[in-house]
Amino acid sequence: MPRIFGVDIPNEKRIDISLTYLYGIGRKVARDILKQAEIDPATRAKDLKGEDIAKITTTIQKGGWRIEGDLRRAVSANIKRLMEIGAYRGYRHKRSLPVHGQRTKTNARTRKGPRKNIGLMKVKEAPAKA
Repeated sequence: MPRIFGVDIPNEKRIDISLTYLYGIGRKVARDILKQAEIDPATRAKDLKGEDIAKITTTIQKGGWRIEGDLRRAVSANIKRLMEIGAYRGYRHKRSLPVHGQRTKTNARTRKGPRKNIGLMKVKEAPAKA
């Protein structure tokens, strides 16, 4: 299995699809990278030589694309910045609510987590007098 930036690329898939396993690279960017590196997108990842992998990594570094750890750090820094300045989007992140204007009365279970039941306390009965 070829490794690019610490991520194992699947062997049996085409290289344009396997590059999308890197965080921050989609189909379009993968095609752009392969075009600049002059590698056929139809080749399988297992058929790549060491020099092809080196071409891909240098193309990504020179192209200015942020991927993997750098991109994750940038995204988390942006979210922290929004929370610190008190922006509405930062407030939504802080409260674990949907950020992009979705409704929350009925849906949003993925973001809010499982339902929290309210008012289901069991009432203890007084001990029976004999």
